[in-house]
Order: sequence, then structure tokens, then C-alpha cells
Amino acid sequence: MTRPVAVAITGGIGAGKSEALKAFARNGAATVSSDEIVHHLLRRPEVRDAVVSRMGHGIVSPEGEIDRGALATVVFNDREALAWLEELLHPLVSAEYLRWREQLAELPEAPRVSVTEVPLLYETGGDARFDKVVVITAPTKLRRARSVVATDDRETRLIPDTEKVERADFSFKNTGSLEELDAFVKSVMAELS
Repeated sequence: MTRPVAVAITGGIGAGKSEALKAFARNGAATVSSDEIVHHLLRRPEVRDAVVSRMGHGIVSPEGEIDRGALATVVFNDREALAWLEELLHPLVSAEYLRWREQLAELPEAPRVSVTEVPLLYETGGDARFDKVVVITAPTKLRRARSVVATDDRETRLIPDTEKVERADFSFKNTGSLEELDAFVKSVMAELS
């Protein structure tokens, strides 16, 4: 049983991590985002109930699901609530992507590369669970133009891009076209294969 090379993509808000993840998928990697895993986890009754119990019923949509926008508003205005949520979710997210990687390895034709988008990779020590790290960067002005999320408050907790680039195996300054991003990903895939 050969495990795929485990790659993490990280970078700041609006840098282009999701586009890079799509580019890896187009180039033959198995992919998953931490965000997708969080969506899945928040639907689990025990996780949903714990979050609602701590954050209040104001975060529940009319359909009975957690309204992620409402949850974000609560946690990004309350550092203790954010710390609590991260403490709950980070180990669960890690366990999910590790299980996913094990399942990939068991496939008759396992992919050579698996890629996970992990926004807080270095901040949580998650880089130890990956073989290689790709950092996607972009200038602050461009990232703000790309993302509707307010970056100032959220990014004060992040390790600076310069340090991430120094620690990463691969980095890409995402200021150009999707074709340029694809070419970068293609070169990374060639090196990993």
C-alpha cells in the first residue's frame, strides 16, 4: 500500500488557496479543503449541538443548520469564542483529512498526490502532518480585492507570508492569470511524481 504524497496548501485570505487547490485537482491530485471538512463537521449532531450550546441559537438558520456567516460574526468579534471553536474543530479536521488520506492509500489505483487546503497550517503546527507544503501569496491590496472577508482582524493572528515562504517547500506569488497558477502547479506535480 503506497500512500500518496501529502501536500498542504496554505496562505493568507484572498491569496488564491482555493484556486490553487482546483489547479491541483485539474492536474491529477486528490484534493480536499479544510473548509469542506468544517462544513461536514458542523452538520454532525454532536458538533452542531456543542457549537450551538456555546454560541447560542442566533447562529442557527431557519433550516436548523449552523449559519456559517452568523457563526463567523460571533467568533471574529469574540476571541474567546474563536479560541473555543478552533480548539473543538482543529483536532476533528485533522482526524478527517488523515482518515481521507488513509482511504486514498487503500484505493486499487491510489493517486500519487493528495492535497489539502489548510489556512492555519503553520499557526496550528499542522505542517508536521504533511510531506510537502505549498504557500500561495499575493499583495495585501490584491487579496482584499479578491476576498469579501475583512482581513485586518483575522490576519493579525497569522504568521507573516515571508516566514511561511521560508518554511515552505514551494511558494507562488499569485498575481497573474489562472494559466500561470496552473503552470506552477504542473511543475510542482512533476517534481512530486
